[in-house]
This record gives sequence, C-alpha cells and structure tokens, in this order.
Amino acid sequence: MTTTDWITDIALLLVVFRQMREGRLDAKSYVIPLGIVAFVAHSYLNTVPTAGNDLVLIGALVAVGAALGVAGGVYTRIRKVGAHLFIKAGAVSATLWVLGMGARMGFQLWVDHGGADDVARFSLAHQITTGDAWVAAFVLMALTEVVTRLGTIFLRGRMATREQRQPAVDGRVAAVAADRTV
Repeated sequence: MTTTDWITDIALLLVVFRQMREGRLDAKSYVIPLGIVAFVAHSYLNTVPTAGNDLVLIGALVAVGAALGVAGGVYTRIRKVGAHLFIKAGAVSATLWVLGMGARMGFQLWVDHGGADDVARFSLAHQITTGDAWVAAFVLMALTEVVTRLGTIFLRGRMATREQRQPAVDGRVAAVAADRTV
C-alpha cells in the first residue's frame, strides 16, 4: 500500500470517529466524506470492467456498501435543538463504518502480503477477469456506503425537522380526527 492509500483509508476511518462526539449537522458533515471518496474514486477508479462475472462482484460489494451505509445512517442519532440538527454516531454506526472501510484496507493488506495467489485462484474460478474488477468493486463499495449513509442521515434530518414543525394536537382534536378515519 502506498502512503496515499494509508492516508485516504485512515481519513475515511476517522470521519466517523469525528462524529462520535455530537456535533452540528452542517455542510461539512456532507462535504468532507464526499470529498474523500470523490478523491479515492478519481485516483483509483480508472475503469469498471464488465467482462465475465466482474459486474456480479461489483454489484455484490456495492450492495454490501449500501446495506452498511443505510444501517450506519439509521444508527446515527439525530436530534433537533432550536433551528439546528445535531448528529452523533453511536457504537453500532461506528462499527459498521469501520467494518466497511476497514474491509478495503484489510483486503489490500492481505493481497500485498501473501493473498494475491488466493485472489487470483478465486478470480479464475469465478470468472473475474482482472484486478481492476476488485479495485472497482471496493472503491464503489466505499462510495456507496458513504453516499447511502449520508443520504439516510439527510432524510432522517428532514423528517426530524418536519416533525418539529407539526403543531401539537390536544387529545380532544386527535380523538375527533381518529373518529373521522374509521
């Protein structure tokens, strides 16, 4: 792994640890992780191979990234204080983030330190045509995890804002409204 690989992997891991301390949900909350994965995608995603079962591998890891991202967004606490939203990544959210981002880093370390032959045999047996398929799969997995996590947080933040805008309804009005729906 190059120095750039280490820096970007560690930066992606640190993003969630920054959010383990409650902070205001603002543009930086979106721009920093999106900027990092945009840099990674620009640096490493040269092509998306489509031969053999390359798209199956890519699709599988993108699905894993989406599941981790949505779950991470769901397990991030969002609360509204006055006119501002605050978020805090909990232990589950942080674990999911580290699992997803750490998987790419762990895979790269394993390949660089003796796992390359195993990956080559697996790729041959499953018709994965090039190493570029693995690169694309892991980069797109990370990109998908970041985008779906941020999208989930954004939607939950909008829902929290909308819920607070709803006027409180006293019991009598609620009972009348309930009778009308039956």
